[in-house]
Amino acid sequence: MAIYRLLRRGVFEPDDVRLLATVCENVLCTVGVVDRKDPRAELIAKKVVQLAQAGERDPECLKDLALEELQQSREIASNP
Repeated sequence: MAIYRLLRRGVFEPDDVRLLATVCENVLCTVGVVDRKDPRAELIAKKVVQLAQAGERDPECLKDLALEELQQSREIASNP
């Protein structure tokens, strides 16, 4: 999965990695991305990581913020 590739650098604790992976999966399911090699999967993973690096750790908030920012920037479609 794209998010694990981004997290290899070890800047997050193991609990954070699990949290981010779960949030990323939830966002992917919400927007209907099934193929984890889809370029949108990496965009979503990057956005979730970016938000976590800014300090957000609440899973629902991470999901909502990621969806909001990605939709505003038109990087993903809500229903591909």
